Amino acid sequence: MARKAGLFDLRLVIALLFGVYGIVLTVVGLGFTSSDDLAKADGLNINLWSGVGMVVLAVLFAVWNFARPVVVPDGDS
Repeated sequence: MARKAGLFDLRLVIALLFGVYGIVLTVVGLGFTSSDDLAKADGLNINLWSGVGMVVLAVLFAVWNFARPVVVPDGDS
């Protein structure tokens, strides 16, 4: 009988890491970006956009993990 990899799937670990880092960067980009930092980056809030991109990537990895789970074959064959 085959079973799913579940929490041991690498895609879920990657999604969690990108999600945590993305949330941190988004919060930093929203609340702690000074005008000097924006001037260095030519007016682009890099922390905010990187954080949003990481959160989107984390959601994509999580959806991929749950939509197509890895099936571990039984060791009796």
